[in-house]
Amino acid sequence: MAHAVGQKWPVSIAIVDDGGHFLWFRRLDGSAYIAPEEARTAALGRRESKVDEDFINQGRTSFLISPSLEGLLEGGVPIVVDGHRVGAVGVSGVRSSQDAQVAGAGIAAI
Repeated sequence: MAHAVGQKWPVSIAIVDDGGHFLWFRRLDGSAYIAPEEARTAALGRRESKVDEDFINQGRTSFLISPSLEGLLEGGVPIVVDGHRVGAVGVSGVRSSQDAQVAGAGIAAI
């Protein structure tokens, strides 16, 4: 959150566990819906949500109907501790690359 505030980026930040279950949320002024979905997508997909967005942009539109995955945009980043994915952070509210930057900064801080 400190990184977003420092940049004056009005984002929402969500944290989920490895099963995509909601743990924490803070809305600085961004979307209240997309950040949790990006976090869920990163946790359940076990990869950054940008990977799914890239698949779709490259023509694999079948990803649009993935069950239970609605955050198919860059901004969801898995939290990895000692090689194990333990959850994910989702950020939404500014450009997708900036969302991912905020998520990465938060993960690096822990």
